Amino acid sequence: MKSKSLLPALGASLLALIGVLATAVPAQAQPVVVVPPPVVVARPVYVAPRVVVARPVYVAPAGVVYVRPTYAIPGPGYVWHYHVHYGWGWYHPHYGWHRGWR
Repeated sequence: MKSKSLLPALGASLLALIGVLATAVPAQAQPVVVVPPPVVVARPVYVAPRVVVARPVYVAPAGVVYVRPTYAIPGPGYVWHYHVHYGWGWYHPHYGWHRGWR
């Protein structure tokens, strides 16, 4: 029977101890930090691809049969071109005909 009367007294003393601890620690004001919102860059979800039309660099004149190149392009800037006297060959606007055509 003694234990029954001890429980309320223990509970009351525990509540008193919690109250003392709660009031013993002074609450300090926390600093308020204000930051600007982050910068968000919005990009479109879908970007339509650009249409690139590949046109031939040189078109054969009327009545001339196209002959494909027999060897690789000799360097940058050369185009497969038709010459009235010599026929088809690689031509560069600055260096002229490849393999000596003049």
